[in-house]
Amino acid sequence: MKKLSLVLLICFFANISFAQHQNIEEKPKIWGNDSNRPEDTTSLLSVFKAGKINGHFRYYHSSIRNKGDLSDYQANAIGGGLRFESGNFHGLNMGLSGFYIFNAGSSDLSKKDAKSGQSNRYEIGLFDVTNPQNLNEINRVEELFIKYTKSNSKIIFGRQLINTPFINLQDGRMRPTAVEGLWIETTLSNKNAIQGGWLYSMAPRSTSKWYSMQSSFGLYPAGINGEGVKSDYLGNINTSGAYILNYEFNSFKNLKINLWDMWVENVMNTSLIQTDWEKKLPHGKLYSGTQITFQSKSGNGGNPDETKTYYSNNKPVIIFGGRMGWKSKKWDYSINVNRIGSSGRYLMPREWGRDHFYTFMPRERNEGFGDVTALVGKATFFPRQSTTLHLSYGYFSLPDVLNFELNKYGMPSYTQLNVDLRQKFSGFLNGFEGQVLWIMKWNQGETYDNPKYVIHKVNMNLLNIVVNFRF
Repeated sequence: MKKLSLVLLICFFANISFAQHQNIEEKPKIWGNDSNRPEDTTSLLSVFKAGKINGHFRYYHSSIRNKGDLSDYQANAIGGGLRFESGNFHGLNMGLSGFYIFNAGSSDLSKKDAKSGQSNRYEIGLFDVTNPQNLNEINRVEELFIKYTKSNSKIIFGRQLINTPFINLQDGRMRPTAVEGLWIETTLSNKNAIQGGWLYSMAPRSTSKWYSMQSSFGLYPAGINGEGVKSDYLGNINTSGAYILNYEFNSFKNLKINLWDMWVENVMNTSLIQTDWEKKLPHGKLYSGTQITFQSKSGNGGNPDETKTYYSNNKPVIIFGGRMGWKSKKWDYSINVNRIGSSGRYLMPREWGRDHFYTFMPRERNEGFGDVTALVGKATFFPRQSTTLHLSYGYFSLPDVLNFELNKYGMPSYTQLNVDLRQKFSGFLNGFEGQVLWIMKWNQGETYDNPKYVIHKVNMNLLNIVVNFRF
């Protein structure tokens, strides 16, 4: 694969960048809309000339203000890249993309806070979390795949972008998460659909290299184990990868049912049943949804040594979620709830993707916790087609920070407010997109006067300003 990457890079210098968040249910649209494939030709050269090139440039500002004399940080990053996808040759085509990132003026993100001893959490995510000293000339090949398409089915092998509840783009920094493996999608005659595959390698968001799936565990801060000791599973997990299967039922009127299962060999198995219902009414649309997630250990959880394993829950973890909403031409309102049981932590490598829960709010997660109750209200205003304002406010009841068995990251209960304004430009600025995201979090639990339970977690506000240009 490395040799093939080198050859293709010489032929097609490729780099990349992208814009806003995507819902997990959506197909990745990092490079814009799919283009119509040309007819098969007898010339390989004409197939490549019939290909499509897309490009993106991205500017990202992130700044955090912590309580009192705890350290504040700010970062500015710029980047861009290209993506090439060839034309169709008897159902076959290939794609290649890459990106670069440069520092445009940032704090010393390798410097720990003097009072708490904690490292920067958010701003380093614009660069490479595995090397906080290097903020310049970060680049990687992101896609390198061969795709076969026939009728309503396609098979993709190689490095690619996917969105699933458990492994997804989590594209809230400069670059999304990319994966490598075999992925298959097919639509059946009754409009039901099947997709799935085997993933054995990954380039997580906020990193510059590719890692085997087992090596990707622990690249981000790993928290503590059930004994209150720093987790030590980085480089100590044994697995052949992740095996994912999804069946989507679309045969029922107004109702969609999704069944998901992901088996991480020798580590864990996670299943999800999600139903989404909607009913069109004269002045809008009423909708609701339910989620049931079931997670259990597989093999020895990653390592027979309890101090080095990833998944240590002895009992299955069950999670229930629901939502109810109303959408009109100008507004979309919803109430969302989620409950993680107290039998153990819900675990999913943060390197792999964001939470799939209805209560998810950007810049925070409930992964790594058990005995969690979340309630979130969301409202989206569409004043015009090019402008969107997202508002959300949530209350998250977490176990005590000293309950090590159920609180992996020392996070107290909290409330969170997100204000997210997005704008697509036209005319002379056609192709530009902007986003301003402001996040505020307040403590609702006991921190025992220990600043490590406060910094970057609660009593803080975070500002993100993002500008993208796509062509």
